[in-house]
Amino acid sequence: MSLNQEVDLLRSIPLFANIEPSKLKLLAFTSERLTFQEGQSLCHQGDMGDAAFLIVDGSADVIIEGPDGNNLTVAQVGRNAFVGEIAILCEVPRTATITATTKLETLRISKDLFFRLINEFPTMAVEIMRELARRQEQTNLQLSEANRRLRELEGGG
Repeated sequence: MSLNQEVDLLRSIPLFANIEPSKLKLLAFTSERLTFQEGQSLCHQGDMGDAAFLIVDGSADVIIEGPDGNNLTVAQVGRNAFVGEIAILCEVPRTATITATTKLETLRISKDLFFRLINEFPTMAVEIMRELARRQEQTNLQLSEANRRLRELEGGG
């Protein structure tokens, strides 16, 4: 993929849509292009985060380890998804493991570059908040559904 194609890809993502083309070109140029094969992990739950990933092509599972040690796939992500940002935003260990389910092409965006962009482009920070709020809403819906099912099982058991 050429630099211009990467810029076009970045522009198509709401998080980066309002950033001027010259900055997107810098982002594309300074990001590291990484390829992961099916089964390889981009990051592991519990590790400290030093970068976020933009999925250029392919798909991956978002997996969390439960308290019982079992892994639970909580989401599937694909082209244009931005993952791994929670650990660098909150300076907490990674909250999930991201594992490729197909050949996966990514742009790795370092923590320093990510924060430089947020400081220069407040609209990017707003888009990050919107995305995190959307994810929280999804999590709340999933928890509500799981609680409903649990009550049905307890009532029927």
